[in-house]
Amino acid sequence: MDVSRISTGLTSAWSHLLADWDRTLRSSAKPETTRYNYLLAVSQFARFLTDHAADHDAGTAARDPAESTRAHIEEFQAWMIETRSASTALNKHKVLQQFFKWLAEDEQEIERSPMERVKAPTTPTKLVPVMGDEDTKKILDTCHGKTFTDLRDQAIIRLYYGTGARLAEVANLTTDDLDMATDSVVYLGKGGKDRRVRFGPKTARALSRYLRARSRHRGADLPSLWLAARGAQPLQANGIKIMLKRRGKHAGVSGVHAHRWRHHYAHAWKLAGGDTGDLMLLLGWSTDAMARHYGASAAAERAQEVQLRMRIGENV
Repeated sequence: MDVSRISTGLTSAWSHLLADWDRTLRSSAKPETTRYNYLLAVSQFARFLTDHAADHDAGTAARDPAESTRAHIEEFQAWMIETRSASTALNKHKVLQQFFKWLAEDEQEIERSPMERVKAPTTPTKLVPVMGDEDTKKILDTCHGKTFTDLRDQAIIRLYYGTGARLAEVANLTTDDLDMATDSVVYLGKGGKDRRVRFGPKTARALSRYLRARSRHRGADLPSLWLAARGAQPLQANGIKIMLKRRGKHAGVSGVHAHRWRHHYAHAWKLAGGDTGDLMLLLGWSTDAMARHYGASAAAERAQEVQLRMRIGENV
């Protein structure tokens, strides 16, 4: 990851501190995707200060992060809510908490974090629609060709569908993470936690076909499991995100992203009567709060199916 690109246009004070913070994040084994999102959020705050310096008396803060105040952050959050969404503003809030805590405790550039009395944005609870079997089939039907891209994309989609993994977990796989003898994969989850997950026969066949095509592709000696269609280079998480949107558009399915299969996995597991503790292990969760959140998207559907099986009111 090129930190200098993220900090393009910022003052030297902001740029140097972003580079130093990234060094700290790397030393604590934060994944590249997490580091990118952290640095992006802080750089967005710095650019907001620059662009709105006259409106919010933010000229000094635009030059030096140590001059940032509670008022500057609250204006930034309000702007994020207006131009993006409350959930996006909440994500930026959490990142800025970490940044200014580091600035105060590790770097001692400030005595107190300006985030101390900044309230986090409240976000409405939104149910993410699951990516069901019918829509998944439509998307997989766009990958029926024999080209390298078709074989690769089918394998990627089946892994999301069949294991409920996060976007970055599948994107960051290496060839060593696959065990075709046991039809399983090792994911590196949040907090650097490894977990092994089994996949079904259809996913295994899709992966096997891709691996054969991969062995003949440029860059076959690279450790990354997923390779770009052109050139000897890996396919990054953002490339997978773009691919899923493109496949969804061709299939006539809107809003296609990896996390919808994660919700589907949790829903299907609960519908089949699966244990919540086992689901937490498979999806890499440390608390059952996430299990409740992900299962909520289809809770009403599950309740209706249980109601039909119980035949309440039909016994007389």
